[in-house]
Order: sequence, then C-alpha cells, then structure tokens
Amino acid sequence: MVRSSLAVLAALLLAAGQLWALQPPAGLAISDIPDDDGTGLDLAWQASPDEAGPAFLGYIIMRATKPEGPFEQLNLMPRGVTAYTDIELDGRQDYYYRVVAVDTAGAASQSAVAGPARPKEEWFKVGKVNVLIGTALFIALVLVFLERAKRGRLFLRRLAGLDAVEEAVGRATEMGKPILYILGTSSISDIATIAGLNILGQVARKTAEYETPLMVPTYDYIVHAVAREVVKEGYNAKGRPDLYSEDMVFFVTDNQMGYAAACSGIMARQKPATNLFMGMFYAEALILAEAGAATGAIQIAGTDAVTQLPFFITACDFTLMGEELYAASAYLSKEPLLVGTIKAQDFSKIVIVGLVLLGSLIAIVVRSPFFYNWFSIR
Repeated sequence: MVRSSLAVLAALLLAAGQLWALQPPAGLAISDIPDDDGTGLDLAWQASPDEAGPAFLGYIIMRATKPEGPFEQLNLMPRGVTAYTDIELDGRQDYYYRVVAVDTAGAASQSAVAGPARPKEEWFKVGKVNVLIGTALFIALVLVFLERAKRGRLFLRRLAGLDAVEEAVGRATEMGKPILYILGTSSISDIATIAGLNILGQVARKTAEYETPLMVPTYDYIVHAVAREVVKEGYNAKGRPDLYSEDMVFFVTDNQMGYAAACSGIMARQKPATNLFMGMFYAEALILAEAGAATGAIQIAGTDAVTQLPFFITACDFTLMGEELYAASAYLSKEPLLVGTIKAQDFSKIVIVGLVLLGSLIAIVVRSPFFYNWFSIR
C-alpha cells in the first residue's frame, strides 16, 4: 500500500516537473493583415527555449473573444514555425490569443494572453498601384484616340474577309439567293458571340440596302432574341422596316449536332449564295464549313476558337482569326467609339511589348529587379 502511494506521488512529481521545465513561447504579437478585406490577423511569437529538445512537439494556437476565455484550439504548428495567420474573422469583434508549447509527454506551457485585436478592412490596396496607373493610362489612350477618330484621322488595316462581305451580298442579290448567317453554338456570355452579333447588324444593313433575303438560324434562345432585335434595327436604320420579317431569325435547337444537321440541310435545300460563320464554334465547325463548300457558296468565317480555325481556313474563302473578329464591327461601321477603342488597344500592346523588352534589357545588363518588382501584383 505504501509502495503504490509512493509510485503515484512520484508520477505526479514527475509530471509537475515536466510542466514546470517546459518553457513557454514569449512575445506574442498580433497585427492586422495589410491590404486585405478585413477578415484576418497575423500572429507572431518568439520560440520556446525548449524547442530544440527531442520531445518538443509544437505550438497550439488558442483564440477567444474575451480575455478570460473560453479559448478554442485553432491549429497545431510544428517546431520551427513562429507565425500563424487567422482568417475568416468578424471585423466587428475583438479577439484574444495565446500560444501553448507542448511536447510528446503531454507537458504544456502557455504564453501570456495577447489582445484585444480586431481585423480592419483597407479601402486601398497598396500592392496594386501599378494596376491603377496602367488602367489610368489605358483610359487616357482611349480618350485620345476617340477624339482623333471623331476627326477622321485614324486608319484601320484592311481586312480582306470583311471587304468581301459587300461583294458577297451583291452576288447573292444578283443570283436571287439568300444569305445564311450562323452565330455559332455558344451563349450570349461568349465574347465571340457578341462580336458575331455586331457584325450581323452591319450585314443586316447591307441586305436591307440591296433587298437580299437573310436567314439567321440560332442555337441559343437568348442569342435568338438579341439577334432578332439586331436584324430589325439594321433594317430600320436603312429605312426599310417593310422588308424585315421575324421569320428571318428563327430558333432551331440547342443540341449541337442537331443544330449542325439542320444548318447543313438548309444549305442543301436553299443553296444560299453566301454563308457567314461568325461566333464561337466547336466540333460542328467542319460539318458546317464542308456542307457549305459543297453548295458552291462564298464562305466567310470568323472565330477565336483556335482549334477550329484550321477547318475554316481550309473550307472557307476568307477567315477572320482571333482579334480580327473583335475589330470587324469597328471596321464595317467606322463608328468613332469602336475605332478609337481598337486603336487604343493596339497602342497599349505596343507600350507593353516595349516595356517587356526594356525590362529584359535592364535585367540582363544592369541586373536590376526594378521592372520585375514594379509589374508584380502583391
């Protein structure tokens, strides 16, 4: 009985000795995360003097909303780590923290409670000043080129595919055959579809002027509604609302291959003189282009789908590639707002390429990280 009591006492003394011997971390400091949305705090502390010991396990991060607790355990950080970031906090609440050093034997020693600390939201992100300057520069370029476009002093490179649109409309008029305009198989959220709708507005004006039949089969119901309004506006702009019919723009199906089969059937039956493919295309691209080529029609395509461009280049007479599709509406309409924006984009690309070359030269010759640090987003 005496021996068992002594054993228990020895175990308690040993545990008490281990708890007393383990040194706590010190200097716990809390700081707000800079340039964040007001939901995080950074913690840093000095390592425990016993961290180098073989039995040392790590640090337990504890958090509470009151200095007296209760404290909840957040995470266990391994030895050698003396920092922690607490996120998803409430910016209206004060927080208190302490760090507990623990070892494999179960001994623990906690730091003093630090706090109160409250995360706050910064209204300006200092690490993105370069983005602000770049945006301001681009806006200034747009305003300058817009003013020049209003004075008629800007030149757009000739796009053979768009120059052929008027010729294709004229050919369809002479042959008494319709023009088939296909907007692709994507939704209104696709930038290529929007570009195709812009070009459709200009084509509708041409068909209204020459009294040429126009057919626009659609794949998406929202695109269908927008395309109908675009065509109607084109005919009204030319003063020929009497030539417009709602049957010009018709919904086919939202099944990809079903749509391709229906358009191919229209080509085979109606034999349009001109096929225009403007928008986003996928696996149906080659089916449509080959079906149109078999009828002998003039075919003009435009898309930014890189994987489908080879099929259009092979099977069509003219192809607008990538950004040419976006510039097409400005090229056709000569609208100052569109022309000025296109020229501002081109000039901005020249500036960016020049800065890349200058930065590379400085990094190689002078070995300065200035440009790298300036253009990095923090």
